[in-house]
Amino acid sequence: MDMIVECVPNFSEGRRPEVIKKIAAAASRFKKVKVLDIEWDRDHNRSLMTLVGDPKQMLDAVFRMIRVATRNIEMEKHQGEHPRIGATDVVPFIPISGLTMDQCVRMARTLGRWVSRELRIPVYLYEAAATRRDRVNLADVRRGQYEGLKEEIGSNSKRKPDFGPAKMHPSAGAIIIGARKFLIAYNVNLDTKNVAIAKQIAKAVREKDGGFPAVKAMGFEIKDKGYTQVSMNLCDYEKTNMGEVFEKIKEEAKKRRVKVINSEIYGLVPLETLVDLVQKSLHSPDFKATQILETKIWE
Repeated sequence: MDMIVECVPNFSEGRRPEVIKKIAAAASRFKKVKVLDIEWDRDHNRSLMTLVGDPKQMLDAVFRMIRVATRNIEMEKHQGEHPRIGATDVVPFIPISGLTMDQCVRMARTLGRWVSRELRIPVYLYEAAATRRDRVNLADVRRGQYEGLKEEIGSNSKRKPDFGPAKMHPSAGAIIIGARKFLIAYNVNLDTKNVAIAKQIAKAVREKDGGFPAVKAMGFEIKDKGYTQVSMNLCDYEKTNMGEVFEKIKEEAKKRRVKVINSEIYGLVPLETLVDLVQKSLHSPDFKATQILETKIWE
């Protein structure tokens, strides 16, 4: 069986398509790596790219993408709604076929050493690759964002990076690299400009405040569009999928006399998440992926 790894690097650029295309193009020279999807958001000022391919070529491809981002994104000038600490903010590796989570951890640490050595960017390891308990959770590593980390990285021993200098790169800031399960980035937009409501609802659905298992959530104001958003990471769709969290947000919004405008799936999702959605949301527990026409055609 061929080894296939997925990588979903997040970059702090969502307003200059020419820069986003340059970053993606850095991976195109590698025959065994495919850029499946590119998404960006102006309000968050962030882009997300989904790559799959051979593990060795993936490391080379992602390193070159990070190098392009380092040359083209200036963190001292960066502004956006989404939390961030660097030009290349987060790089997770996800096992797809023929390799284990431990192998993805080794990939994360190999890339971390390479980035710190060649680009002089401080690197933090997270999720399965974390070397410390207080760095497993991405939000804990990113606490204080770019500005807060810049103040503490050289003076607070708890913020010392896993690899590289204990100071921010002058333009690229810092970077978080790790290995994890498949994650669904899912947003629900609310017909209100009151960001306090979005934050209250985010608190109601996220795991750390007693909400759904494996759900991380934040409330944002989307100023350009005149509404607010509950932005979520569903870290294990087998524990919590999109349908149940959407219904809970509708319920919480109704309590506050607010309507849900729509929801957004950011990036790619596995077929099984949609099968699970049909089973639970449409109360059709016997529905299977083999009932989808295209799966028969692919076979």
